[in-house]
Amino acid sequence: MKKIIIPLLPLIFLASCSQSPDAPFTGAQWIGKTIADTAFYDEEGHSQVPALCLNNEFLLEKPVKNARLYISAMGWYEVFINGERVGDDVFGNLPTEYDHTIYYLSYDVTSLLEEGGNTIGIMLTPGYAVGMQKGMALFGAPRVIADLQIQTGWNKWQRILTDTTWIMTDKGPVTRSDLYDGETYDARLDFTPYYEQAQVLPAPGGKLLPQPAPSMAVMDTIAPLSVKPVIKTENKKTIETGHWLVDMGQNMVGWFSLTAKGKEGQPVIMRFAETLQADSMTIYTDNLRDARCTNTYIPAEDGEFTYCPSTVYQGFRYVDIEGLEEAPSLSDMKGLVIYDRMTSTSSFECSNDILNRLHRAAYNGIRGNYHGMPTDCPQRDERLGWLGDRFTGAYGESYLFDNHEFYLKWLQDIEDTQDSLGQVAHIAPQYWLRLRSANVTWCGTYISIAYMLLQRYGDEQGFRLHYDSMRRWVQFIVNNAMEDGLVVKDTYGDWCMPPESQELIHSKDPSRITEKAVLSTTVFYQLLGYMQEFARRMGKTADQQEYAALAESLRQAYNARYFNPETAQYSNNTVTANILSLALGLVPEGQEQRVMDNIVDVTVNRFDSHVSVGVLGIQHLMRTLTRMGHPELAYRIATNTSYPSWGYMLEHGATTIWELWNGDTANPAMNSGNHVMLLGDVLLWMYEDLAGIRPACDALPDAPDAYRQLYMQPYFAPGLDYVKASYQSPNGLIVSEWKRQEGNIIHWSVTLPKGVSAIVQLPNQTQQTFNESFVCTIDQ
Repeated sequence: MKKIIIPLLPLIFLASCSQSPDAPFTGAQWIGKTIADTAFYDEEGHSQVPALCLNNEFLLEKPVKNARLYISAMGWYEVFINGERVGDDVFGNLPTEYDHTIYYLSYDVTSLLEEGGNTIGIMLTPGYAVGMQKGMALFGAPRVIADLQIQTGWNKWQRILTDTTWIMTDKGPVTRSDLYDGETYDARLDFTPYYEQAQVLPAPGGKLLPQPAPSMAVMDTIAPLSVKPVIKTENKKTIETGHWLVDMGQNMVGWFSLTAKGKEGQPVIMRFAETLQADSMTIYTDNLRDARCTNTYIPAEDGEFTYCPSTVYQGFRYVDIEGLEEAPSLSDMKGLVIYDRMTSTSSFECSNDILNRLHRAAYNGIRGNYHGMPTDCPQRDERLGWLGDRFTGAYGESYLFDNHEFYLKWLQDIEDTQDSLGQVAHIAPQYWLRLRSANVTWCGTYISIAYMLLQRYGDEQGFRLHYDSMRRWVQFIVNNAMEDGLVVKDTYGDWCMPPESQELIHSKDPSRITEKAVLSTTVFYQLLGYMQEFARRMGKTADQQEYAALAESLRQAYNARYFNPETAQYSNNTVTANILSLALGLVPEGQEQRVMDNIVDVTVNRFDSHVSVGVLGIQHLMRTLTRMGHPELAYRIATNTSYPSWGYMLEHGATTIWELWNGDTANPAMNSGNHVMLLGDVLLWMYEDLAGIRPACDALPDAPDAYRQLYMQPYFAPGLDYVKASYQSPNGLIVSEWKRQEGNIIHWSVTLPKGVSAIVQLPNQTQQTFNESFVCTIDQ
């Protein structure tokens, strides 16, 4: 990995002194370099801002006892003290709407300082501060604020603050850094001749706060699978192109590190892609849209070099390399996987290969979309925190990762998008502008995430901190989206349901499309239930009663409008219309099984036991089928390998989840190979319905949250010989393993943490409660 070492300069700046450490940033100024409005973007509307390198030198007359650096930037950065990188965080403080909230980090840097002369350098790049394309949010020129507090004796402190004593240059080797387009690194360029005085810039405007969640980091390393020369055939002749194709073996997100031989001044160009064209030699980039996804390294001399970017990331499986003097070696390349620092918390394995591969693809895709926010995709010209993708997805993700602090941070991002009317944006942080509307199915994720944090982690901060904001949003929906007792407005529909033709992105068949008011009303009913629980816990009785009354009137109006009592069908009888009504509790009492029968009939007889729902219906499909008496159909859907299915994706080369069920044939305008929204509730189904690790509060009223009690009712699928699953819950490690033995006997063992109980429902048996680990045998 390259190391930015900002050289020592002749000037020595003496730090100011105080008798005790001040509050962080007292007296510090935001510094950077002004950029003219016309200089942010090139003629094609792509950002063209180079890295800004800032430097300060200072003298320490006594040995250092303790030292701590406080730092924040509008943009991304790396910090170096005496040539050594500070910390192992990637990109610095997490991205936010900088004019609302901005976070700072702190590091113990005692070991990096020494008596005598010292230097501190910061390399500052745009990150999300400068919209990657013209028309995106432009917060202004990147800027940084820092406070280095150094204790040199008893109650003796020196401080190095960002101000005009710092010097800077934008003529360093990183000549371009753009999250969509990539990084250009010219090793021939030297910092020294170009320094000028740093400029004081206005503060970003947001509240400066300690960061509430860990930053991104390099969390894994992947060795490439193969490297081969790219060969073309013309007129039956084989032609060597001078390009090399690297296959990482899986879709990954992060950095590609290369050690190879180059020639002075000859660019080594690395282009990234998720898939290949039909010739299996040429990378397929149409689905990247306007993102160039290219890193360029220009050697300073002939011979071996090592290059790894540090200011951008890419989502890719394949790398096309051009400009090398000789073939690169597999051992000299590696992929560095980057995502927010968090613990992996589970394992899942079973006897079905499709389910195991699906679990692994989900794991790869989820971590590949954790970048300071839950992004939709990591590769094309988007990489944004779309709310709708995580409405239910976050619950399943919480089995795989301890995403507690990550999502708590995102709730603040969402509130920061809220306007005076109460509406929140469809994306948070709001880096794409103008995406606001009375959109329950996307924006309601705000409330759903807070409920996830409560149910899965027992954390009430999410709703307590944001309750007033959520209440304003609910009122905005009531005032702006309701007619005749129903929520009638919706923006995206049941997004990405499988179309009738595999060449389409969206279906044009009215019989497949679920009416907007069905989607918005059912989901709003669900959210009102969550708001009732928040109000109850906060002692807001009047609010609780208000939400209960609104929910009941909504249910009655909905059934009067959409439920056909003769057929037990909702609206036009799509699986999504029926399953949302059933799963979310709107079906009239006594009619549940009839509605379920319609779901099964349409799924089996019209869609041949395949998926027929989009991003909203898929959030409830697997669990509802299983818990309403049709687990065998859920299992078939999960293990299908023909279109449309998760297995179809896997059998057609996917190592992460596609954006579309037909991602290999649809228009490249929208066929990302690394999206997670179509996972729906399949991860929840794996852990809760196959392994039986389900929090009781998800099944029973008034049960404790955070897995202090389980409700275990595993489905011993006839197609499975065994299931092994574990989950490191907030209250300890839970393990559930079952195996099919001779004579169709099931041997099931469960490990429970101390203080955790389990209510167990076995087939054809009454409930039993266990207060400690147990083993049982079931005769099927």
